[in-house]
Amino acid sequence: MAEKTGKQLRAPSPVPDDPLLWPFAAARLAMDACFGWLERGPPEQADSSLPWTTPNSVALELATMRLRNCARTGAGQPALVCAPYALHRALIADFAPGHSVVQSLQNGGIDRVYLTDWRSAAPDMRDEIGAPVDLVGLCQGGWLSLLYAARFPAKVRRLVLAGAPVDLSIDSRLSQLARNAPEMVYDQLVARGGGNVSGEEMLQVWSKAPSRDDIVTALQSDLSGKEGAALLARFERWNAEPLNLPGTYYLEIVNWIFRENRIARGEFMALGRVIDLKDVKAPVFLLAGLDDDVVPAAQALATAGLLGTPPAFIAAASQPSNHLGLFMGARTHTHAWPRIAEWLRDDLPGMLVRRA
Repeated sequence: MAEKTGKQLRAPSPVPDDPLLWPFAAARLAMDACFGWLERGPPEQADSSLPWTTPNSVALELATMRLRNCARTGAGQPALVCAPYALHRALIADFAPGHSVVQSLQNGGIDRVYLTDWRSAAPDMRDEIGAPVDLVGLCQGGWLSLLYAARFPAKVRRLVLAGAPVDLSIDSRLSQLARNAPEMVYDQLVARGGGNVSGEEMLQVWSKAPSRDDIVTALQSDLSGKEGAALLARFERWNAEPLNLPGTYYLEIVNWIFRENRIARGEFMALGRVIDLKDVKAPVFLLAGLDDDVVPAAQALATAGLLGTPPAFIAAASQPSNHLGLFMGARTHTHAWPRIAEWLRDDLPGMLVRRA
């Protein structure tokens, strides 16, 4: 289980001339204009009561987030799993045996795995992993990783985007909700939270309570018997512990990404520069769910056409899965994630080795 380290708290500082930022700077890019809440720190909230599936230690602890070191060895190519900074906690990436992205990568031979355990993000993060790194972005962690790869291409060796919403011109249930709700709905949500957004209220606004059948579909498992009952109880506890989000971050994501589609349109500003996805030249693996109504397969796979990566170095897989099933589903972890781990390990003929 994770060990707790002393918090390394520092006052916000200007962006350094040498941008040797660790990969979580992706979140810093996405929140470039949010200095107000960054200085105040994240919403006060207790840690999850659920234990992690994979043994880990806290490699770095900030007021805003923890970097969890799940590595089995100090050698080898590092892979960073960038969990979504959204409604649910990072356990989505390490839910249970047979339902864990971290575990599947390790079983596939990726020994040095790190995981983002979000609270918030800070402007003065430094490299704790080493570059170039492999980024594995889940859902909104995908576009966070993509922003980082576009802004600092030499820092990223390979990129995996699983169920990642990037081109919101391709409709989804989530993008329709974001566009169709009156703007005051979001403003009121932030106002009621005193400048933050309540995770519990977001659950009520954006989704219905999952039924047993919904959980079976997400986990792609039979929930009968003692083992199934334990999985069901664990899922229900995880779902009942949502994250509270900073209001400014929430409003900017709704408006800039889901309403205005700035990332795909090449209009997203980060660190004083417009992000151009054509600057991403690293090999990319896209994972899509054929039954995903949050990030439809067409939307997840359309990212390929926005990048500067040569087509020969873009791999893709579509699974019979809904959105959560991409990260937590037993079938997906049997078929897709071992393939992703193999892709991360393999040499790609014709690719130059990137050095930071």
